[in-house]
Amino acid sequence: MDAIIATVQQFLIDMGYPGLFVSAMLAGSIIPFSSEIVLVVLIKLGFDPLYSVVWASLGNTAGGMSCYYIGYLGKIEWAEKYFKVKHEKILKMQKFLQGKGAMMAFFAFLPTIGEVISMALGFMRSNILLTTTSMFVGKLVRYIFVVYCMLYAVDGFLSMIHNL
Repeated sequence: MDAIIATVQQFLIDMGYPGLFVSAMLAGSIIPFSSEIVLVVLIKLGFDPLYSVVWASLGNTAGGMSCYYIGYLGKIEWAEKYFKVKHEKILKMQKFLQGKGAMMAFFAFLPTIGEVISMALGFMRSNILLTTTSMFVGKLVRYIFVVYCMLYAVDGFLSMIHNL
């Protein structure tokens, strides 16, 4: 399985920005995938960090909105059967989100619960424009943090160790 994932990641890396978009879209959906690897490799290969962050954020938002639409369709059976998201989890998230609205889509970047947040917002029929915008901003902030850590924190740490 790891060989298949590595092959897919390499294929997406070879595609450049569109591959980054697809990897981020997969990662933002219910499919377990790591877009950060594709993002970091592309930047290390010389791709523009700003464009890379934008492509990744747009793709990840598209993936997150696919979860929103699953919820919007209101098919609890689908969420449980195909996506392994329990009805109780969605109900609990809906109760938590009540009164907070679409702005909570900002936190859709969080691992594991991000998909549940998106689905719950879909079930609740939250404002699609606010949901999409809030989700995009959250994912943008996350990818900026990933790139910052990669460019400055990790590289600086490695340089410090190399100089010892």
